[in-house]
Amino acid sequence: MKKIFTLIALLTCFMGAKAADWVEVYKIDYSQNTGFPFYVMGYVPEWVDGVMTDYGANYRYATQEELDGTGDAKWKDGETSEGTVKTQGGTEYQKVTGAGPYWHQYFIADGIQTEIDGAYKVKAMVRASEDCSINVNMGWGWGEGQQASTSVNIGTDWAEVEWEYSGIGGASCNLVAQPGTVTATIEWKYVIVEHFQKEQRPVQWLEWLTSDGQPVLVDGNPIPTYMGDAETPWPDPNVKFDDQEKNYLICAWSKERMRNMNEAGDGWDPFPADIEMVDGSHVFVCHGQAAITEGDASAWDNQFWIQSPKAWKSGDQVKIHFRYKASAPVSSTDTQIHYQNPSNYLIWHAIGNIAFTEEWQDFDGIMTIADDMAGGWSIAFNLNSKVKDAVTFYFDDLSWQSMKLDEGYFVAGCNPATGLEYDFDNAKQFVYDDEVGAYTATIGENGWVSQVMISTVRGNDAAFKSATLKPAGTIENDAEVWLDYTESSLAKLSLPGEGKWKIYLDDEYKKMAFEMLEGRDLKPVEIKPNPTLVTINALEREYTTAEAEALGIEAPATPGQPWDNQFWIVSNRPLSAGETTIVQFKYKSSIPAKASTQSHSTPGNYLHWAAIGDVNFDTEWQDFEASFTVASEADQMESIAFNLSEIKDANIYELKDFVWKTDDGQNSLIDQEGSKNFYVKTLGGNPEMFDDGTGISTVVTNTKVPTVTYNLAGQRVSKDYKGIVIKNGKKVVNK
Repeated sequence: MKKIFTLIALLTCFMGAKAADWVEVYKIDYSQNTGFPFYVMGYVPEWVDGVMTDYGANYRYATQEELDGTGDAKWKDGETSEGTVKTQGGTEYQKVTGAGPYWHQYFIADGIQTEIDGAYKVKAMVRASEDCSINVNMGWGWGEGQQASTSVNIGTDWAEVEWEYSGIGGASCNLVAQPGTVTATIEWKYVIVEHFQKEQRPVQWLEWLTSDGQPVLVDGNPIPTYMGDAETPWPDPNVKFDDQEKNYLICAWSKERMRNMNEAGDGWDPFPADIEMVDGSHVFVCHGQAAITEGDASAWDNQFWIQSPKAWKSGDQVKIHFRYKASAPVSSTDTQIHYQNPSNYLIWHAIGNIAFTEEWQDFDGIMTIADDMAGGWSIAFNLNSKVKDAVTFYFDDLSWQSMKLDEGYFVAGCNPATGLEYDFDNAKQFVYDDEVGAYTATIGENGWVSQVMISTVRGNDAAFKSATLKPAGTIENDAEVWLDYTESSLAKLSLPGEGKWKIYLDDEYKKMAFEMLEGRDLKPVEIKPNPTLVTINALEREYTTAEAEALGIEAPATPGQPWDNQFWIVSNRPLSAGETTIVQFKYKSSIPAKASTQSHSTPGNYLHWAAIGDVNFDTEWQDFEASFTVASEADQMESIAFNLSEIKDANIYELKDFVWKTDDGQNSLIDQEGSKNFYVKTLGGNPEMFDDGTGISTVVTNTKVPTVTYNLAGQRVSKDYKGIVIKNGKKVVNK
């Protein structure tokens, strides 16, 4: 028995309390397409032997109408067309050159079903005509804070390149490659997306729409609905799509161009889908007509809806099943979320892009209802997203299920400083306290916490994170300080100290308060500066395109960038969105220069354009101090990047006496000696950690920094300039 127990203990050590693994959730093989299958953002990768090919920034793409118009895409001086390119949907674009390099971007994947706060790995088979580095965004919307970014290095040989994202904030994502002004040809064969999934405790699924003859329950009451197997005919096929008293009785709606004209006579309304005998059983049918509407609107000339019998709220886990096929292959149909009335649009994403074949396929998927999906009732299929021909679409065995979850108020905690992780399965439930007149819960009894998440459901990690509560204002250690709260996905609440906390929640007035019962003294403790001296010989870079244009000269084939030389301060732990920290250091340089700063995860993996602001170097030592709050776009950031090539010229940068601490002064985010928290990259290189074992490190290159002369205003001047100048960081008098 002892041996068995030891084996179980060892397995727990190796596998963790919850087993986890990477699971493939999306794949696109570009050889299955004959043209670009996604929305065009001014650039159209071309298809060469089934390979998606980006011919670089020397080209842009525009329709003839755009070129002849008055917008930004119109002809520019010196431009010509090298021919035309058609997308998968048949839209023709001119391949324009002559005024580049043109900044460009394009989709490499779309409709990726994601989980709130999930971690994702992307694998792409890719190569380039020359080594290059491009930015790739994983986005769940187009607003501020709705993308996660990283830099991807591409070599000249075919290779499966991997990169990762974390802290995803949406239920459906895309991948957008941003080569910018890179002129290299980049070729893509496929993209695979994997989700890092932890083992979840078993959950029970409740079926809404069944094929076993049982009624659907809405708010606990049975309703006389009709089943998703299409065997029972509609009792009233003339139910109108906007008749909310009856339309829950219809589980399948259709729209066919030229059928069911609306009263205004300028469009076509949805109607209960036809039920026909196909392959020996009754199925739902949409007889799609040729799409002739101009522009993007042609995508919904013909549509189909799978209607649920009730609305979804934020945090719901919704499982859907259906069978589907078409009279001809259709490479992709977009799906959207609509409200109770079919055609009443809510949000652009649902269950991803669905490809139809002439054979029956089964779809099984789970949607996590994010904030922007709440209130939805149906999934809409835009049947002409890619194919405009007349095609008949068939659906059968429609089924909706929802996850049975504990409902109420629950709190889970973590402490990044001690490694204590969230355990959502065992989240503490709030209990109503008659004496206090509010719900209360105590967290941190089995390990002090410094961050909590409060949710209205328990039983599934994704559901918990999607149904959280977020207070307005700064949390204080005071039971009398009540903060208003609202519903919000993925609200991680940083506490003003680590310890055992009592949380008060008034659901009537939607307010909450916090009280630390025991824990660490909130009075700041002494944190000594790390004395490591870092010297970086930043090499002269090429002109950027903008600089070349300003000087009236030809831009280099590979324009320079402000991040060609970089320096990083790296935290000992990831930082959460909304967390405030303090950064201090001493700094100088051989010539005056500005360095912009960014938020990265690991060095070189970009998250957000902002960090501690600009750092203005001069030839004398200065003291820097800044307090900054981690942006939502930079959730889980680990490093601050200094872009040391904001100026074109070579420069010697020196930094020392580093402090990076939490805003309460309690914890240092970097070691107080040694140099493992510092990384550097010089022109053409990669980020490297440096450590010479002494705690004092100097990073140099074998390339000599050229002597450059500046006046006292920091302007570069010729070596013959008369007066007081700066050479190699020293003031001298030129006579």
